[in-house]
Amino acid sequence: MVPMQPVPLSDTSVLIPLGDSIDLETNRRVHLLAAAMARATLPGIVETVPGYASLVVHYDALVLEQADVLEWIVPLLDATVSSTLHPPRQVEVPVSYGGEYGEDLEFVADHCHLGVEDVIRLHTQTIYTVYMMGFTPGFAYLGRLPDALITPRLETPRTHVRAGTVAIAGSQTAIYPVDSPGGWRLIGHTSLLPFDPQRELPFLFAPGDTIRFVPDA
Repeated sequence: MVPMQPVPLSDTSVLIPLGDSIDLETNRRVHLLAAAMARATLPGIVETVPGYASLVVHYDALVLEQADVLEWIVPLLDATVSSTLHPPRQVEVPVSYGGEYGEDLEFVADHCHLGVEDVIRLHTQTIYTVYMMGFTPGFAYLGRLPDALITPRLETPRTHVRAGTVAIAGSQTAIYPVDSPGGWRLIGHTSLLPFDPQRELPFLFAPGDTIRFVPDA
């Protein structure tokens, strides 16, 4: 286990490493700590950014000294073992695999020495966890992809990927929440939108939620 020792990241941020690999228990500790910090408000704390195995704390250097931030963080580290998170939601996501918006599906099959139907079967039989949010609003990093489907990113990202496109990269899978550039391998499309600013709750997913992809008949 990586020691939970906060270290300066910049003049206005601190990094808290909680592990050195992608796993559910380490990621859970990251989100427990972020939740504890949200409750223990400190004027001058601007934002906390959870990652797979670390948490970054951004602060206003005109309000706080870095020493003040480190002093505030230390007693909160126990939150990674003593706190609880909200119960995760389970969401089923219908996917139309292949076609115009899943143009890399056959590449993934060839790369992994599988048939297209095998790729779909493996992708849909796994229950994924939302490890973190980032890249664009509502973009949820989902893991872990079955080892048999691990596929590298594109060497040159596309300039446009349609919102709702389901993709994989490395050991991760995700849904593009808005039209954007992207370098992941595109395997399908869903009618569900992970981000809709017109909804009462704009974000469909939150860290800790579990996702299951279902072939759209």
